[in-house]
Amino acid sequence: MSLAQEIRRHSRQAVVPTVAICVAAYFGYHLAQGDYGLVSWLRLTHEIEQTKAELAQVSAEREALERRVTLLRPESLDRDMIEERARVILGFAHENDVVILTPAQ
Repeated sequence: MSLAQEIRRHSRQAVVPTVAICVAAYFGYHLAQGDYGLVSWLRLTHEIEQTKAELAQVSAEREALERRVTLLRPESLDRDMIEERARVILGFAHENDVVILTPAQ
């Protein structure tokens, strides 16, 4: 057998394994790095956890604000809440209050 025929015979035998390895490498890469791969899944999981934490914080703030608004509604007026808001908005203090001044920062 000549050298060319020997090379041709071995190259035909190597085509199928080479194609199979290339296909496996392609799918393996996209399994890890693709749009729906493991890296994207981990990133999205982390973003979901952050968003849930942010949602819990915002929900707590909203509940606190709703409680304060309820105290200012006409059907359930709270005199202390009205006095507190008036003092904050108008900048007044009661004659029995102790005022502590701090230097401006």
